[in-house]
Amino acid sequence: MQPRNMSMSGVVDLAAVKAAGEAKQKAEQARAEAARQGGVPGSGAGPLVFDVDEAGFELDVLQRSAEVPVVIDFWADWCEPCKQLGPLLERLAQEYAGRFVLAKVDVEANQLLFQQFGVQSIPAVFAVVAGQALPLFQGAAPEAQVRQVLDQLVAVAEQRFGIVGAPAGEGEGVPAAPQAPATPYDSALGAAHDALDAGDLGGAVRAYKNVLSDDPGNPEAKLGLAQAELLQRVQGMDPQQVRKAAADAPGDVRAQIAAADLDLAGGHVQDAFGRLIEAVKRTAGEDRDAARVRLLELFEVIGPDDPRVTAARTALSRALF
Repeated sequence: MQPRNMSMSGVVDLAAVKAAGEAKQKAEQARAEAARQGGVPGSGAGPLVFDVDEAGFELDVLQRSAEVPVVIDFWADWCEPCKQLGPLLERLAQEYAGRFVLAKVDVEANQLLFQQFGVQSIPAVFAVVAGQALPLFQGAAPEAQVRQVLDQLVAVAEQRFGIVGAPAGEGEGVPAAPQAPATPYDSALGAAHDALDAGDLGGAVRAYKNVLSDDPGNPEAKLGLAQAELLQRVQGMDPQQVRKAAADAPGDVRAQIAAADLDLAGGHVQDAFGRLIEAVKRTAGEDRDAARVRLLELFEVIGPDDPRVTAARTALSRALF
């Protein structure tokens, strides 16, 4: 997962900006209510690791996600990789000490949750932040990668939704997770994220470009810029007309590019990638280059570590060579 990658499907949805703002407001209201009742805002009362089923999902995951990021581990007894990943996630939940909590879902006993999250294989790890579902990764990832994903999840929960899980071990001897050091670009990135959340896409694009002008390799700014530019491109499109144009003229690269943007913005990642790879195969010259460049831009929206990007890069290389 990369910072700012906030939709259920792993990409920015057209409704994501509005949803993030609404979720942030709900989280603030929940913390205010907890404070009025004498609770500890952001503490997410309850254990750090717990089993959850379909009956308890609303209370244990959705409601709790207004106070602390909830990581969901989909597992089963027969799954060997699950036996490697599960204990690692449980240990990290204790180490991060309340910055996130871990909900474990036995897929054999909870088929409905398995289907609702669109899980294709296990182990699969998702998160819920302020009621918004996020895919994290699939398979038994190495510890360093899992830590990176969790660090980014905690940062996104705070920056995008205003949710800060408080250390659960205060008074219990559990150390708080170390805080990431501040960077010179935190203020500028915060302004860019705020503009994106407010729907000021032009302002977000300018702010991300300002960061990249000083730090061209900044991964958060690169991802944020790619997402903001995608939203700009699809804003005002008539989806029905765009899709009809693409269907009527499969050889029209511009039509395919526009439809691919809509695909990705709507969460249809593989459809978007496949459409542009086919356009690369069918065309030559400037048209082929236009399809290739847009595909590379869409890779930036998803993030280089996503397995769908890795697979699409391989397919693109085959199409080109």
